[in-house]
Amino acid sequence: MTCPLSVELNALAFVPIWLDGEIARVVYSFWNNHERSREMSEPRTLTPLAVAALALLAERPSHPYEMYQTLMQRSEDRLVKVRPGSLYHTVDRLEAHGFVRATGTEREGNRPERTTYEITDSGTSALGERITDIIGTPINEYPEFPLGLGEAHNLPVQTVIALLRKRVSLIRADTSILDDAVAHMTERGLPAKFWLDVRYQRALAAADVEILETLIADLEAGVVSWSEDTHGEKTSWNAN
Repeated sequence: MTCPLSVELNALAFVPIWLDGEIARVVYSFWNNHERSREMSEPRTLTPLAVAALALLAERPSHPYEMYQTLMQRSEDRLVKVRPGSLYHTVDRLEAHGFVRATGTEREGNRPERTTYEITDSGTSALGERITDIIGTPINEYPEFPLGLGEAHNLPVQTVIALLRKRVSLIRADTSILDDAVAHMTERGLPAKFWLDVRYQRALAAADVEILETLIADLEAGVVSWSEDTHGEKTSWNAN
């Protein structure tokens, strides 16, 4: 069986050729490895997990599993998706970019060797630059909830009210967890500069509850009209 494939022969030309299945698999494997190598060698914007990893190494040298444990103990999974495998891959990429370097390996009993890493000067600069971008440059992260609100008219109003009440209840539960975290950190004397994220999330949660409760009240009072001919109304409005 043959298949079409374009193989890069030089930096300027891509020549289409026909290859049988086995050769195609070999070429694909080579090309895939080439792409992965290029990905590892070309610095890109630091991912959230890369930022978290560099921030930990800015505190002290560590090995990836210890970094994972620290992230989970600090409940950093509220902010970034944390998985052991993805963290190891992230550290590998940071090392390939020169942002971290290995300082040695250690072994405990029959466990696999663990490599300890430290942040480099380049890594410190990259971390500072990325944090600067994140804080100073608002971006649209395309959250799903506004989309859901924008299309809520496709559901019966009582269903929407029930869903909003459920959402408020869940947000209140999350807020309670954040309040406990604030109390715990305050009790331990942890300086507030280390948990600005919790303070921010707490304020956002409070604002969410206030806005949603107002919306629920407006829906229940009929302030927001809710006719059955939703699609007809929207089509008519667009036509104007």
